[in-house]
Amino acid sequence: MSRITECFNNLKSQGRKALIPYVTAGDPDPKVTLPLMHALVESGADIIELGIPFSDPMADGPVIQLACERALLHGTRLTDVLDIVAEFRQTNQTTPVVLMGYLNPIEVLGYSVFAEKAKAVGLDGVLTVDLPPEEAGEFNQLMKAADIDVIYLLSPTTEVERVKLICAAGSGYVYYVSVKGVTGSASLNVEEVAEKLQMIRQHTDMPVGVGFGIRDDASARAVSEVADGVIVGSVLVNKIAELAGDQDKIPDAVAAITASMRQAMDK
Repeated sequence: MSRITECFNNLKSQGRKALIPYVTAGDPDPKVTLPLMHALVESGADIIELGIPFSDPMADGPVIQLACERALLHGTRLTDVLDIVAEFRQTNQTTPVVLMGYLNPIEVLGYSVFAEKAKAVGLDGVLTVDLPPEEAGEFNQLMKAADIDVIYLLSPTTEVERVKLICAAGSGYVYYVSVKGVTGSASLNVEEVAEKLQMIRQHTDMPVGVGFGIRDDASARAVSEVADGVIVGSVLVNKIAELAGDQDKIPDAVAAITASMRQAMDK
């Protein structure tokens, strides 16, 4: 059983939902990411999504685009991100870590090399925004052999037949994009999300995490009532940007946001 599956199973047995924060690795400086990850866990995070900095993050809004730019200014590359995961695993063997990003950095490194390094450092999952399941045969085989879950996105416009295809190809959990648009989008209709999740669950037993548009305690709690996991990113990355000039304050400030969401979700 993967760490991700075990995490969701444990939460389900407790009647709780997963809190899954996203931060961009290396933002605003690589030395901040490791203490930030630990602070997120201490504040109630169940799974951490760690963004791979990329020069053209097409699915992301300005907030995460700028985070990638800040990380790339320090030369943060995929191998550096894997090194951070390895450091995290030295003291945390239980919290699942998922890398989220785009295919180009993985292709540059090479699928086989990535799979080998990812397994060695204790990575649990990978979500490549621009790799559709129809083209992911070799990649999925290598990830499966390395015991790494491959996570896919579903959106409000995904039709039933494609939902079936994506759910069959993925593992770990399904990432449902709650709004049409890029990360940081403002509108979130929980009733519409609930209807879509009902349809998705007819085609998979995997947990469904919901992201995009979750920006405060109220939206986190509302989504937790219909989803298996709440994925929050832009509001955290915004706080990191605000404190880029005072980096020592970042872990506690970001963790305060997730701690408040955790409390709201558990009420």
